[in-house]
Amino acid sequence: MTEAQIHPAPDWRRHLPESVRPYTEAGPLAALFLGISSGFPFAMIGATLTTRLKQDGITKATVTAFTLAFLVYNLKFFWAWIVDGVELPGLRRLGQRVSWMLVAGVLVILAVLNLAMVDPSANLGATIVAAILVGIAGATFDIVIDAYRIEQLQPRQLGPGSGMSQYGWRIGSAGAGALALIVAARSGWSAGYAVCAIFALPAMITALVLGEPERHHRVSTRKGLGEVADAIWKPLAEFFQRKGAFLVLLFILLHKIGDTLANLTFRLLFDDLGFTNDEIAFYDVGLGFIALLVGIFVGGILYAKLGLKKSVLISLILMCVSNFGFALLAQAGHSNIGMAGAIGFENFASGIGGVTVVAYFSALCDLRFTATQYALISAAASVVGRFATGTSAGALIDRIGYFDFYVLTTIIAVPGIVLFWFMMRAGLIDASVGSAGVEGEGDVRAEDAEA
Repeated sequence: MTEAQIHPAPDWRRHLPESVRPYTEAGPLAALFLGISSGFPFAMIGATLTTRLKQDGITKATVTAFTLAFLVYNLKFFWAWIVDGVELPGLRRLGQRVSWMLVAGVLVILAVLNLAMVDPSANLGATIVAAILVGIAGATFDIVIDAYRIEQLQPRQLGPGSGMSQYGWRIGSAGAGALALIVAARSGWSAGYAVCAIFALPAMITALVLGEPERHHRVSTRKGLGEVADAIWKPLAEFFQRKGAFLVLLFILLHKIGDTLANLTFRLLFDDLGFTNDEIAFYDVGLGFIALLVGIFVGGILYAKLGLKKSVLISLILMCVSNFGFALLAQAGHSNIGMAGAIGFENFASGIGGVTVVAYFSALCDLRFTATQYALISAAASVVGRFATGTSAGALIDRIGYFDFYVLTTIIAVPGIVLFWFMMRAGLIDASVGSAGVEGEGDVRAEDAEA
């Protein structure tokens, strides 16, 4: 029996190209809206805050130190078990994931409004605290969003669902960043930040419309210290019982160092090369958005035709090479063609990686511990790059210049490629997949499942 016979498409979808149909299913479309809300807090304390601080005359070293606020995302594993197991009073009837989605969304809105009210030039300390609060709220929002997305998708949908999630993330991140830049240029940074709070709504509305995921396994409510310890330990123990688990974790830690180190410094480069806010918004959002869209669909085709392993390897190579494009831009100076090429190729490569790498990481989860395990995986995926950016990137750029810096980020990405190739040859990729990536696993309603 063919895939089309198992999952027949509605009449309107049958007229679409076969490669497009998976992206129009309810699960991947939900992932798109979830991704929009997931991406915007990152923009508020990432590229947008970098531009705001730079324009307020803050030094490069201090600006890049603000990226340490992202380290909160890398600590989210320590409270992800709360999202998995603690029921919110008064909201129980909505379901575990839906109730947490609403509460986390409100927290993000309040944190962004708080960041909108501070003045970095007048009180840098208050700005640091506000940025960290956005990081905490955004990380909690991410925990819920990732768990909801993985449990809402069937294993066959992980590829297009991951792609749509990354597509949404870029819409939320780039869209909020561009909106903040445009509004700030006309009404000030406080207004620019405040208006972006609306980007929290898509995930909240999606959860209310679709309800609790059918594949969600409700775990018992945490009560004592012993249960709390189990809640943290059991997801770890299950993961490390798998064949080659330590190499898988090493790959997660290494694969994105160069990409993270480069991405969080792009706005410094653009500003020093003399690009205006409107030019940054046009190229980083307009052209970058189109390139990302193309990359996502190319990633979907690669995923379908070549399978997870080969498509991930190709995406890792492309993301590595994309860093070198910014070294060439730094060498060229203020060049619209150079900026278009660098941003276009980076977004194209990221679009492919968004389908393949995120699909693999999603498939690693055990449905009993979705929020906790994916929090660990996603946190580990960028912790080294974020720490390096926050502690040394600005000073390193001042010392060696942008060209050598981006060449360095390209070289740093190579070990992750080599490690994944070795894991493919050793059969560790298939051995590491959890129940979220297996058809027929966990397809029961939450009220019928107890871990």
